[in-house]
Amino acid sequence: MKLNTNSNSYIIAYSAVLVIIVAFLLAFVFQALKPMQDANVALDLKKQILYSLNIRNLSDAEAEAKYAEVVKEESEKDGLKYYNVEVDGQQKYVFPLKGMGLWGGISGFISVNDDLNTIYGAYFNHESETAGLGAEIKDSQAWQEKFQNKKIADEQGNIAIAVVKKVENPASEVDCITGATLTSNGVSDMLRDGLKKYVELLKHE
Repeated sequence: MKLNTNSNSYIIAYSAVLVIIVAFLLAFVFQALKPMQDANVALDLKKQILYSLNIRNLSDAEAEAKYAEVVKEESEKDGLKYYNVEVDGQQKYVFPLKGMGLWGGISGFISVNDDLNTIYGAYFNHESETAGLGAEIKDSQAWQEKFQNKKIADEQGNIAIAVVKKVENPASEVDCITGATLTSNGVSDMLRDGLKKYVELLKHE
């Protein structure tokens, strides 16, 4: 019996077999590449933590080695994860933060001296902020460096760190990114809300 390749049943069966084969191949490739993808994600996370410690421009191998050297412990308490770090013999803490920018999620790592009030370094990331504007929170190292040595809280213990249009208190305020007020506000909210939780947590240990 000659197969009728123009029949609806043949076309449907052929399409179904083709879809199954393609799906199987995609699943196989995904599983084969997943360990490499997971490793790349883990390495990127380590690099972001190092960036917040003002350690940059390392190769992948150098970043792995440096991370193992400076990060002494990954801790979690009351649902808050943080990193105990030692840089040049000095104790630091690195806090991961998450917030919302103009178009999507933003995140960051803030390293803090052992006084729990002085920022040592900062690194920010984003999901979909506008290139040349809000995306500068990630792309501008110079802007991230403005957070160094800023105070988290004032003398009364109130959270004072902020990103503002006009700096009136240089001890704890950073200029917002020009043309990216809403993204800058998101960073400011993320810092205030996130750092308050960590400082209160560690001060009561």
